[in-house]
Amino acid sequence: MKCRAKVNLSIIMLLAFLLISAFGTGDFVTRVDAARANEKADIIIKNGYILTMNGTKEVFPKGTVVIKDKKIIAVGDEKLGNQYKAPKIINANGNIVMPGMINTHNHVPMVAFRSIGEEGVGNRLFDVFFPLEGKLLSRDLIYKASIHGAIEMAMGGVTTYADMYYHEDEVAKATEKIGIRGVLGETVISFPVVDAPEPYGGLKYAENFIKQYQNNELITPSVVAHAPYTVSPEMLKASKALADKYKVPFALHAAEFPDEAQRVESKFGQKYESVIKYLDSLGILDENTMLAHAIHIDDEDIAIIKERGATIAHNPIANTKGATGVAPAIKIDKAGIRMGLGTDGPMSSNTMDVFGTMGYAARIHKLVNKDQSLMPPSKVVELATIGGAKALGLDKKVGSLEVGKYADIIIVDVYAPNTFPTYDPYATLAYAAGPQNVKDVIVNGKMIVENKKLKTYDYNKNLRDMKEIYKKVAEVEKTLPYHKKP
Repeated sequence: MKCRAKVNLSIIMLLAFLLISAFGTGDFVTRVDAARANEKADIIIKNGYILTMNGTKEVFPKGTVVIKDKKIIAVGDEKLGNQYKAPKIINANGNIVMPGMINTHNHVPMVAFRSIGEEGVGNRLFDVFFPLEGKLLSRDLIYKASIHGAIEMAMGGVTTYADMYYHEDEVAKATEKIGIRGVLGETVISFPVVDAPEPYGGLKYAENFIKQYQNNELITPSVVAHAPYTVSPEMLKASKALADKYKVPFALHAAEFPDEAQRVESKFGQKYESVIKYLDSLGILDENTMLAHAIHIDDEDIAIIKERGATIAHNPIANTKGATGVAPAIKIDKAGIRMGLGTDGPMSSNTMDVFGTMGYAARIHKLVNKDQSLMPPSKVVELATIGGAKALGLDKKVGSLEVGKYADIIIVDVYAPNTFPTYDPYATLAYAAGPQNVKDVIVNGKMIVENKKLKTYDYNKNLRDMKEIYKKVAEVEKTLPYHKKP
């Protein structure tokens, strides 16, 4: 066998030598490229300004991305396109081609209540959020509102988002229908809610949801304990144990408010210097735990989060709008903690726009640190793409344009009045572009938005559904407690 292998190798080398001698090296390579031109693909994106967001932030100013069987099979310069053929070829025409953006924290069905209680309400959580949810939430509202929110995200270039809410299976159905990717967490909380009449009923609901969706291509089920001050220490541990049992993500709100440690002590008798130290004492901080907000944390807390490998969803617009504070994102990033950007729910920030979140993050941290060199555009684009993927544990699948990853790709118009001229594409994305500039969206190798048109759902149908919801919500809104206050 060894002798035969040596003979075959010798024959191959001889043929190669004869071909090179006959045609020259360049001609031989050209013929090889010509042979590869028959290699089939599904979609070829050519002539794009490609931001790969890979480990070196590699850029191809006139680049090509090749997609086959839902995944990226090639990324490179303009010559790459000659090696493949595909039924669909997208000429990006110099526009930005980049990974789909990732929203690491949301409560998408809250879009049904967007813009309520904005005039001088001191505690919107208790005076607005909870009363509306108690009176109006249903499977039907959650599904239709989730359709609406998923449309907003898809058309705004968000291809993956993380959610915390109730009836998360309805959120999952809506997310699949629109065709984007979701890390969706069923909420565990200490009082009765729409999908769990008994306290902590979300735990059983979460297990059923995980079983239903654990092998889904687009949906990653997760477990969410609402917050340290609304979930007992025993149920925090039980929620994390459930996530560990099924090897799914675990998340919770943490250090969103300055008095959380005091709330925990008052409600559960647990006295700790900080809420992060309290969570660490329960053994629930690890590489599979994501902390939403993490605003009120000090250097010791940051060291604990880093050591345990937990991740953070940074929500700068919602945090400043809610007057809860500005997270120490510069210190978090310098510590090497995995961090992504989130919008929070559309009652908190009124938006699911990750472009705006990038721009806000870039600006607010320059201001509070009095240093305009901090949070440069390339960093916030990183946080909105591969950073978010790392925070959600999806970086082996999405978040950058690399061979073998799923084809979650967006194309952003650089010829619009607000984006032209573009000298630095990162700066355009961080400071100038918005959802209206997203031309095309591909998720899992499928066209979701093409030339700014949603392909997966009839928006007019969704708008009719949302108008019916609007009528019901408007009637209930009139009865909310804040209307009765002087």
